[in-house]
Amino acid sequence: MARIAGVDLPRDKRVEIGLRYIYGIGPTRAKEIIAKTGVNPDTRVKDLSDADVAALREAVETNYQVEGDLRRWETMNIKRLMDIGTYRGRRHRMGLPVRGQRTRTNARTRRGARRTVAGKKKAPGKK
Repeated sequence: MARIAGVDLPRDKRVEIGLRYIYGIGPTRAKEIIAKTGVNPDTRVKDLSDADVAALREAVETNYQVEGDLRRWETMNIKRLMDIGTYRGRRHRMGLPVRGQRTRTNARTRRGARRTVAGKKKAPGKK
């Protein structure tokens, strides 16, 4: 089982896809890492030799900031924005979209679903 940066890579996937399970590694970085280490991208994770796994682990852990360190770095940046009171920091604090999206409609992911009250019937008027 290949364990890189504290993540168990899925055994039946190709190495190029399996590396993406590590937080901070996407398609481009996965291809870069494979090119640097010389591992065949079509190899399945379960078929990797110990030397290949060691080379991948060394390449990821020395050249890239991934997993816990990256998450901590991102949280600290957001916290810094909130502390100094920037517009983006205030949007983060209020739980609203940060990057200029509209909020009159949409923005349900950030704002959360609102409960709607069915239209109340008016009391019948006196004649």
